Amino acid sequence: MRGLLRSSGKWWPGVVPLAILLAIAAWTTTPPLEADLAARAQASLKDTVLDKTLITVAGRDVTFAAEAFSEEGRRSAVAAVESVPGVRLVNDQTSLVPEAKPFVWTIERDVVRVTLGGSAPLPASKARLLDAARAAVSGVEVADRLSLSRGAPLRFDAAALLLIDQIGKLKDGKITLSDSEVTLAGMARELGGREAIAAALKNLPEGYWIGANGIKAPPYVFAANKDPVAGALTLTGYVPDNTVHAALAVAAARKFFNEKVIDNLKASVGAPQGFANAVVSALGALSRLSTGTLTVSDREVKLSGDALYDAAAGQIRGGLSKGLPQGWQIKAEISVKPPATPVDPTVCQQLFADLLHKGQIQFDSGRATIDPDSTGLLDRLIETAMRCPTATIEIGGHTDSDGDAAFNQTLSEKRAQAVSEYLVHAGLPPERFRPVGFGSTRPVAGNDTDEGRAQNRRIEFLVR
Repeated sequence: MRGLLRSSGKWWPGVVPLAILLAIAAWTTTPPLEADLAARAQASLKDTVLDKTLITVAGRDVTFAAEAFSEEGRRSAVAAVESVPGVRLVNDQTSLVPEAKPFVWTIERDVVRVTLGGSAPLPASKARLLDAARAAVSGVEVADRLSLSRGAPLRFDAAALLLIDQIGKLKDGKITLSDSEVTLAGMARELGGREAIAAALKNLPEGYWIGANGIKAPPYVFAANKDPVAGALTLTGYVPDNTVHAALAVAAARKFFNEKVIDNLKASVGAPQGFANAVVSALGALSRLSTGTLTVSDREVKLSGDALYDAAAGQIRGGLSKGLPQGWQIKAEISVKPPATPVDPTVCQQLFADLLHKGQIQFDSGRATIDPDSTGLLDRLIETAMRCPTATIEIGGHTDSDGDAAFNQTLSEKRAQAVSEYLVHAGLPPERFRPVGFGSTRPVAGNDTDEGRAQNRRIEFLVR
């Protein structure tokens, strides 16, 4: 018995190595087992939609933290982790994604970047909106300031994607979606952009509505530059439509007898009311300048340049003010061109002939009222008359052969007299001019064609 006790008392020294071996085995095998369990737990969530997912494993116990987008989704995710083979206990630290009330989403554009802010309902939705923004403003930085939230209205993605399409039409601005209310502010990138955005907003999903549309249009600009050196009138900017475009081109050709018209106009919506009449009137004023620039921006007309003589400067300012529609503004900076060098009567005669070869003084049909389109030509004739101050000038009126000869004779006299009075009104001495009517007695072309009759209806200047 005593020997047995001595023998049994020696068992414990063998336990120590065994315990050490078991500890080493546990230390070397537990981390891989935990990593495998964590990977399988993570894989079990592949069909769930979660945010901020975190899985940690201690032995066979799993701590599971995440934010779910619905209570049903949260419970389903926890159940998926619990069902992973080898999991003994799940420490559930899941919660729901915060709910946004109201659910606000924004997209904003400045000179540097486009920024998406506010809330998105799901990670896939967030990614879709960011991709759409990058496509809408290709090459522009897109900043992500979105957070994930519950509470999005129905058809949120469809509404937000349509609104993202509009940011490409803005130079700068912000679009806000608060629940189902849309508000917009900013400046359209191009003319017509404001109208295009308004048209697109009609396609918002059912239930969405416009609270405020503060999108402004860029200035509606029409410009004309008269360059006497190049002998050109250049038209740039916008016109409302092809009909107005054609009318302005015709008006420019009639008023600018000595310049080639270079037409770079484009059609666009957004013209202010009275645009066509204002531009025609302003072109008439520009035609009287030696050199000048005209800019029509919305309802403001800016005209600058050199008048050909003193009286013309005041006439141009006053005439432009009267010719603009009500509510339009004018800024005129009109100086007077220095007087040209005097010439002898022979040169003066040649200058008159050259001018009247390029353009004709026009009158209302069957009357002696001078057409306003001829004021530019008349001012050039006045400038020429000032260069030969001692010359007497015969102003000859001529008609075609249509109608009664006596009527044509009287009409030619009245038209010659009207031109003489125009020159005197400009400040030239009346005794320098002798108006004469010749009726249809001195044709320069046949009266059997429209072109020939047009050539016969004329005013001639003859230096005596």
